[in-house]
Amino acid sequence: MTSETDATLLWRPTQARAQATRLAAFMNANGHAEYSQLWRWSVQHPDQFWPAVARFCGAIGQLGATVQIGGERMLSTRWFPQGRLNYAENLLRRRDDTDAVVFWGEDKVKRRISHAELYTAVSRCIGALKAAGVGPGDRVAGYLPNLPETLIAMLATASLGAIWSSASPDFGTQGVLDRFGQIEPKVLICVDGYWYNGKASDCLAKNAEVAAKMPSVRSTLVVPYLDPAPDISAIAHSRLWPDALAAQKEVPIDFAQVPFDHPLFILFSSGTTGVPKCIVHGHGGVLLQHLKEHQLHCDLREGDRLFYFTTCGWMMWNWLMTGLASGATLLLYDGSPFAGGGGVLFDYAQAERMTHFGTSAKFIDAASKQGLHPGRTHRLDALRTLLSTGSPLAPEGFDWVYREVKSDLLLASISGGTDIVSCFVLGNPILPVYRGEIQCRALGLAVDVFDEDGRPVRGEKGELVCTRPFPSMPIGFWNDPDGKKYEAAYFQRFDNVWCHGDFAEITAHDGVIIYGRSDATLNPGGVRIGTAEIYRQVEKLPEVVESLVIGQDWPPGRHDDVRIVLFVKLRAGAMLDAALIDRIKRRIRENTTPRHVPAKVVDVPDIPRTRSGKIVELAVRNVVHNQPVKNAEALANPEALQWFRDRPELAD
Repeated sequence: MTSETDATLLWRPTQARAQATRLAAFMNANGHAEYSQLWRWSVQHPDQFWPAVARFCGAIGQLGATVQIGGERMLSTRWFPQGRLNYAENLLRRRDDTDAVVFWGEDKVKRRISHAELYTAVSRCIGALKAAGVGPGDRVAGYLPNLPETLIAMLATASLGAIWSSASPDFGTQGVLDRFGQIEPKVLICVDGYWYNGKASDCLAKNAEVAAKMPSVRSTLVVPYLDPAPDISAIAHSRLWPDALAAQKEVPIDFAQVPFDHPLFILFSSGTTGVPKCIVHGHGGVLLQHLKEHQLHCDLREGDRLFYFTTCGWMMWNWLMTGLASGATLLLYDGSPFAGGGGVLFDYAQAERMTHFGTSAKFIDAASKQGLHPGRTHRLDALRTLLSTGSPLAPEGFDWVYREVKSDLLLASISGGTDIVSCFVLGNPILPVYRGEIQCRALGLAVDVFDEDGRPVRGEKGELVCTRPFPSMPIGFWNDPDGKKYEAAYFQRFDNVWCHGDFAEITAHDGVIIYGRSDATLNPGGVRIGTAEIYRQVEKLPEVVESLVIGQDWPPGRHDDVRIVLFVKLRAGAMLDAALIDRIKRRIRENTTPRHVPAKVVDVPDIPRTRSGKIVELAVRNVVHNQPVKNAEALANPEALQWFRDRPELAD
């Protein structure tokens, strides 16, 4: 795959544009002329780098004189042990009448909230939470869409030193209980319903069941979205959000000054292999990491307008919210990204002069296959950066963005995870963009690629690792007092090295290609193949909407070898006949290797995915091998699994 991507330069910033970036200013301030030099300094001298980030990016709080202790072992490292700060104070630094938040709910609702109005709402929400007995360390759970109220509730929670956790309202009851039931929230904040693709979904019955089955909940606040006065009488300890806030006075916020690693967020793993892990992140680590990513890697500046298409069950929501700390206006959207004929997100970009457009690789692929031409149909002159994550962005996705969106644009493919609520590899406003490659390794993170024996490799595929500690490592897992679950999740493969579980390659440009998850890597004949290598080829064919590939134990009952099975979802009217199967196999063989060619190609009407849009190879592999899928509630469309069970094509 490297040969397909390593020669094609798609974009390079002009010297004037590069020199005007926040990253260039940071480099000049710290005496570094090249990004590679800056990156080496950032990982070799964290005691200098992270305080420099805090100063340059304007972090509010006291970090103290000591940067880290216990740094010999990643798991025992503690950052800024003398530090005291508050994440929410950094996001609520402005009190003026300019836009803090703009919200679009499909084509149904549009709202604007100023910085002054946001501060007032947070102050009143703090009063409501205090009335429910919330204090430092207590949990507040949001079962909510990407609404302004969700941001307000999170900021109020963080201001108190309490812990925020959220899930989107499309989760079923059991999926929510699997998450929130573990952390025992004192307050539940939910919504009466939401819109998706023009259809209203009522949530009141689900809210009532969730509240009834969580005895820790003392108060349930219901946000009206579909109906200004919904009937909430069946929901235990319930009160309407507007009434709860109206009952409180606006007072100056007394931001709790908490330790650097005081718990801020509890995020959840996807839960497709069992009950979701509860990953705890701290005030200081989240703040510094996001300030660094926003200002240095994304060139986010005061007055910019930041958008990311995300739900509240995905870490990109938390990432988006921190944009307020850099002075950006947040552009929030809830609903289908293809509402109103497919162009609603680009309508939003034009109407609000969006500077940073964040989305998924799957959205880019779908927009391409739908034949959208936003560069021709919309005015996107304010747009400087387009970000993509969720799954590897295929080279053709890069082509589409530069051809159909904008030619003078930073396309920042990024990759990290819920585990670090940030990125290991991401964009860079002063470096060129090469087709199919993520631009660089993140500042302050000693990212490498190891072979099977734990040796660094270049131009070869291996395990994405991080060899030194960094501030946004989780504080730990909830209900894991001895840290064994945390250690097992990241440190079992290599001693004292974070193994992230991505199959990756560092290229000749010092960029990165992600080939898929390591646990989904195929091993036919003992040769490791990343699933993304196959997807990139198959999904170039116009007949194929989407694909999913697994390794099937073969012969049956044997576990020492696999054959590759490719499932394809076809566009309407297409048929998987012998000719199309031959074209698929030939395409893969000619552009990868003969070992990549699937033994079987099977059509399915839908591909199962998590609620953040990631396809679930492991769940499908379990179904094919008649093994249980431990937590189908974690899937956005669990009914799709039925199309993979007992397929006669896989019996011979």
